[in-house]
Amino acid sequence: MSNLHPSRDLAAFAASLRHDAIPPAVLRRTEDLFLDWFGSALAGRGARPVEALARFWLSQGPQDGPSEVLIHRRGTSPMVAAAVNAASSHFAEQDDVHNGSVFHPATVVFPVALAVAQALGRSGRDLLVASVAGYEVGIRVGEFLGRSHYKVFHTTGTAGSVAAAATAGRLLGLDPARMLDAFGSAGTQGAGLWEFLRDAADSKQLHTAHAASTGLASAYLAADGLTGAKRILEGAQGMAAGMSTDADPERLVDGLGTRWATAETSFKYHASCRHTHPAADALLQVVREHRLGLDDIESVVARVHQGAIDVLGPVVNPSTVHQAKFSMGTVLAIAAMRGHAGVGEFDADFQAAWAAAFRDRVRMELDEEVDRAYPARWIGKVDVATRDGRRLSGRIDEPKGDPGNTLSRPELEDKALKLARFSGGASDVEMAQATARVWALDSEAPVGRWFAA
Repeated sequence: MSNLHPSRDLAAFAASLRHDAIPPAVLRRTEDLFLDWFGSALAGRGARPVEALARFWLSQGPQDGPSEVLIHRRGTSPMVAAAVNAASSHFAEQDDVHNGSVFHPATVVFPVALAVAQALGRSGRDLLVASVAGYEVGIRVGEFLGRSHYKVFHTTGTAGSVAAAATAGRLLGLDPARMLDAFGSAGTQGAGLWEFLRDAADSKQLHTAHAASTGLASAYLAADGLTGAKRILEGAQGMAAGMSTDADPERLVDGLGTRWATAETSFKYHASCRHTHPAADALLQVVREHRLGLDDIESVVARVHQGAIDVLGPVVNPSTVHQAKFSMGTVLAIAAMRGHAGVGEFDADFQAAWAAAFRDRVRMELDEEVDRAYPARWIGKVDVATRDGRRLSGRIDEPKGDPGNTLSRPELEDKALKLARFSGGASDVEMAQATARVWALDSEAPVGRWFAA
């Protein structure tokens, strides 16, 4: 492939991707990722920001349609269903993440893949291929935009628009030229700023809803002949020019067709911002090894990369459960107290007096080794001072859920079931049926509804 026009090369890859070109292990991993996303999508049911976004999008669409809003068990248009499912799947903070791009692919790829596949009567095999196209494109765009981009921009909202366009475009059968047009329209609408965290605002779910609907619309418009910028990513006035100071165009075409970034994606074990997970796992290591209780700990220093400080630093006194998931001290308190910072633990404990007291005994410090390794590797280090004068340290090189420390299929099934139970989004019987369908998605044709109305 020529690096003279990486946007074009990336679009050509997405447009031409075929099922037989994807290794079976990557397809099975995509099924794993789909189930993980499915549980997260159900977990958003009843959440105030999700329901507000759902009310708006559903008011703008048809009363019924071929594409399914999972949390409401109703049909609507592909665009509306994709937006609502994207919003709901990014609420519980347990949707997947790709380390190197600092990008959450599932929450913008699978809502589009499901909505368009249902609308067009496509097979499960088609859905999987389109999803892989979306993952491969979105991850590379996130890597291309670099660390400077993530300091200000929520990559899932920006790169996510292009990932969604690739997903929809593959299901629509766009040729390479039309796929490039879809990228151009999606990229010019990519958006999402981190400022919302300072105010505990609801923008994070808006980012994913917007990215999914924007990418989907861009693909449909390209199919109808609407043109887009041909160098929207690397051009003189493209995304990198306006949103990055360290963009690397080589990352856009890195190993296309040989390196499967989809399989590099991590699952989230704790229901919090991924930047908290390495330190949480390192602290759990210390707590378990030395049999510490919360009251035994005088203070904790989490040794982190700069990205963690940029995103988590503004959250000083969390006022909502969602903002608490971006508070390093709160996450470490819940993890140390409960052994796991899951959705139920956050809802029950984020305002507890013991959590607030522990939060004030935690601070973050930039660690040169951790920062050099990031974002390819997310190392966790903590220094723990105990009330009886001991100085202890913990280190985790791969947080739980990373490819080298992954979740098994039984663990993924259990996680999805807990997410559905959390919101009442599906019964245990319904989740067992849905799980069986996911494991057979490659042979399903066409993709139908998941729940009875």
